[in-house]
Amino acid sequence: MTDRDPRLTLARPDVADARLEGVLPARRYARSTPLRIGLASTGLHRAPDQASERMDELVYGENFDVLGEDGAFLWGQARRDGYVGYVSRDAFWPTGSGLPTHRVSALRSFAFTEPSIKARAAGPFSLNALVRVLAEEGSFSASDDGLWFWTGHLAPIGLFERDAASVAERFLGTPYLWGGRTSVGLDCSGLIQQSLYACGLACPRDTDLQAGLGHSVERANLVRGDLVCWRGHIGMMLDGSRLIHANASHMCVAIEPLDEAIARIGPPTALRRLRG
Repeated sequence: MTDRDPRLTLARPDVADARLEGVLPARRYARSTPLRIGLASTGLHRAPDQASERMDELVYGENFDVLGEDGAFLWGQARRDGYVGYVSRDAFWPTGSGLPTHRVSALRSFAFTEPSIKARAAGPFSLNALVRVLAEEGSFSASDDGLWFWTGHLAPIGLFERDAASVAERFLGTPYLWGGRTSVGLDCSGLIQQSLYACGLACPRDTDLQAGLGHSVERANLVRGDLVCWRGHIGMMLDGSRLIHANASHMCVAIEPLDEAIARIGPPTALRRLRG
């Protein structure tokens, strides 16, 4: 039997993704049903219980491939980063026939029930939330679920940031939140993931998986955008000496000298460069 990471494998003893038939044992195999997140954000939990560990956070417009139901929760796989878990069924909006056309490019933004800043607001919606724009009116863009986003806070899919470190700096001071990945709260791997998503780069959710990105570099050669990895923690270099990371010591996204972080956390397990 092939060993697979359970965090990223849509399979339980009772049911598994149809694509795993003949690969992993299960009592039955089925095709998942795609649903779309309709809330500004929602947690992906280890168990069908809001009190269980939140392992990930999904943001507006992301797809979740559902394979099972358990009371008030749906069990499935987040399509963007592949994480498997339970999401409240109240978080979903029916998946439309089209793909997203834009992403939220502001750190956070509100949407409105009408194309007016005086209309009832929804959100705030996070950086990298996905929006399918159907129409424009004045300075607003209408999504396919009837919300109006300020067009200046949207970027067409395919138009991305170029400097992941600059994106990370926009989160400076954001509170630390285990399993979070928005400017309301995020953890170390959430900061890296959001920064890379904004640059059009795929990124897994957990630190051990992110430590496999790119290629190894020596500490003396660290430059802006390089990743510094520890067991269970990760940060990004702003230059050859300063690190930005969401951490439980500061309980927020903070910038500090790499030497100080190493003195507190210990020697890094990997130093990775994503490009070049």
